[in-house]
Amino acid sequence: MDRRRHPRVSMQLPVKVWGVDAKSLPFSELATAINISEGGLVLQRLRRQVRLGTVLEIQYGHEQAQFKVVRLDRVGNPEQGSIGLEKLAAQPTLMDLSLLQGRAAAAAHA
Repeated sequence: MDRRRHPRVSMQLPVKVWGVDAKSLPFSELATAINISEGGLVLQRLRRQVRLGTVLEIQYGHEQAQFKVVRLDRVGNPEQGSIGLEKLAAQPTLMDLSLLQGRAAAAAHA
């Protein structure tokens, strides 16, 4: 049984990420958002190490929102690991989930 609060869409979307890393240094880089929902997303390919509880700014297209790091799952390198992010309250919707679900369904049938 799935205990998630929001349905998720599995896609790989390029996003810009900025914030402060585990060494308290500011950074800005590109990463990949996967498993996207209304309440959060999972990032892969983030080269910087971050800490739990850190707030990161995520931009997709012209939209941006703040997310808190709630899970770190690094296995060896950024290509293998992932970072779970939860959208902060009162932040705008970063990605249109209905549009993403349609794209994912079309890709699955292609």
